[in-house]
Amino acid sequence: MNIDEPIKHRPAESRFMQPFGALEAELTYRRHDDVIDFVHTGVPPQLGGQGIGGRIVKAGLDFARAEGLRVQPSCSFVRGYISKHPEYADLVG
Repeated sequence: MNIDEPIKHRPAESRFMQPFGALEAELTYRRHDDVIDFVHTGVPPQLGGQGIGGRIVKAGLDFARAEGLRVQPSCSFVRGYISKHPEYADLVG
């Protein structure tokens, strides 16, 4: 497993993902006009505790900022990430 594997954005699937062999971590979303609603962060238990979820959420938030989107953090993991990283708080709304 290579934790530095690039995070891939798959807009047709409404998700960001990072593969780890047969496993993958993901951040799924719904997009409505200028709002991106992050609905689920999933990291397989075998990969937990390595910061992978945070890396994927950061990629999603950086994408939102670059695209000028407002963020709705329906996923509790995304909400928690934003509360720990206030530099993203301005995206929520």
